[in-house]
Amino acid sequence: MGGWNREIAERYKLWLESDVFDEETKKELRGLEGEDAEITDRFYRDLEFGTGGLRGVLGAGTNRMNLYTVRKATQGLANYILKQGENKKTGVAIAFDSRRMSLEFAREAALCLAANKIRAYVFDSLRPTPELSFALRELGCIAGIVVTASHNPPEYNGYKVYWEDGAQITAPRDKEIIKEVNAITDYSDARTMDLEEAKAQGLYQVIGEEIDNRYIEELKKLVIHPEIVREQGKNIKIVYTPLHGTGNLPVRRILRELGFEQVYVVPEQELPNGDFPTVSYPNPEDSNAFTLALKLAKQVDADLVLATDPDADRLGIYGKNKETGAYEPFTGNMSGMIVLEYILSQKQALGQLPENGAVVTTIVSGKMSREIARTYGVERLETLTGFKYIGEQIKFFEKNHDHEFLFGYEESYGCLVGTHARDKDAVVAVMALCEAAAYYWSQGLTLCQQMERLFEKYGYFQEDLCTITMKGQTGAAKIRDILEHIRKNPPAQIGGYQVNQFRDYEKEMIFDYKTKMEYPSGLPKSNVLYFDLEEDGWCCVRPSGTEPKVKFYMGVKGRCQEDARLRLESLKTAVQGLVGA
Repeated sequence: MGGWNREIAERYKLWLESDVFDEETKKELRGLEGEDAEITDRFYRDLEFGTGGLRGVLGAGTNRMNLYTVRKATQGLANYILKQGENKKTGVAIAFDSRRMSLEFAREAALCLAANKIRAYVFDSLRPTPELSFALRELGCIAGIVVTASHNPPEYNGYKVYWEDGAQITAPRDKEIIKEVNAITDYSDARTMDLEEAKAQGLYQVIGEEIDNRYIEELKKLVIHPEIVREQGKNIKIVYTPLHGTGNLPVRRILRELGFEQVYVVPEQELPNGDFPTVSYPNPEDSNAFTLALKLAKQVDADLVLATDPDADRLGIYGKNKETGAYEPFTGNMSGMIVLEYILSQKQALGQLPENGAVVTTIVSGKMSREIARTYGVERLETLTGFKYIGEQIKFFEKNHDHEFLFGYEESYGCLVGTHARDKDAVVAVMALCEAAAYYWSQGLTLCQQMERLFEKYGYFQEDLCTITMKGQTGAAKIRDILEHIRKNPPAQIGGYQVNQFRDYEKEMIFDYKTKMEYPSGLPKSNVLYFDLEEDGWCCVRPSGTEPKVKFYMGVKGRCQEDARLRLESLKTAVQGLVGA
């Protein structure tokens, strides 16, 4: 048994011998005999059901994504739903993406719910994550499940839980559901039933085209200048890639129905494929994901190049620079600012800007939105990292009647226009961005030129992100040590910038270096450290919630592009130096 401890050995033996687990699972595990490190990683813990659900590497074992860990998680969710009383009758909507085992996991979750007498509404084929958020509210469901690992590498899959407001679960409900999941220690306690029997009893219902149609119609209501889109849509050339994911049909449909006639889809990446054979990392944040799209763009002389991630909640873009002919990348902050400025300026021009309008973003997203919001007289609110907190704000707005949601965005290429969904939506982002492009095109401007105008108007804001990957049990411990070291030794100066405030969200505390006073942070408890620097600089450290990484975010404001670039490089070096990275 090598270096295993007794608990890991017993878990491994149980999976090899118990009647709960199928023969294919046992065969996979028997093939690992002698690989102590691999077996330890698969069994040293249960795959954590975190505040957003599950995410992990596919395979047999307690620390892997498989039918049994999915069933166990769903049983915990079912137990929680059953404690809500009559609400269980409203059911749970389920969607899945193009990843390996996504269909099987979605079906397993549905059959577990059905075995607990909770109706499951399952999409007939893969759908974008934001459409699940829309569907569960449209159907009046108490909860929703999306089987996806978003932009993770192909060996991953995941499972996200949504509640009746359409947003991912947040406190205190997330902790309550986690408690129910963790209470299941025996895999035999997770129920299931036969698919045909579940359908016969009306507990497994297939949904599809009708929801698609309602979703697209809601998006089209958000268009501000449909006549300009129809007029300019004939002229703008768009290259699009769904990166083998769920975006292909809905993105092409919305563009076609709005009047964009020259849309070219990257043929090698058009069809769903969980192996993601043309990219090492199916993430529009990664410039390598655009290789084939940019090649096609040059062939057809495209004006815009768009990519959505596998579950179509993130959008990355390149725009053609008219002067140089080069295709320039837009960060998530930049594309967000293009859409934000367009929405606020056009609503103001039409007299449609509400007095209590609000823009919602996260603490690690770009700060240009402060200036834009101030210019148009709308509130700007910050949340913790994660779009679920932005979606949650919409619920609060509706409950308190204090703000009207106008736009939400985060730096990691996610945004939301409208309240049809309560999660980031790449389909509506494509629609809004292309509408903005059509409008500025009608003014003789490309998106690259419009972005430069925003820098000139509001300041040369630049942001960056660097990560350190630390896999496995030792990596998780190292990440905890990094955060604790910085927490206990917060610097008063970083990269030549004086620290104005140090925020420790784990302790729900803000320390002001000038007054030497402490204040409550006003946000939920989270393992995040944030430094507010002079001259509009900032940096933040947090562990990833979905990957074995520690993330370092930073931002500056410069006098020009080159000044901002130099400031950002200097700050990045200093931030990495906090841990000797």
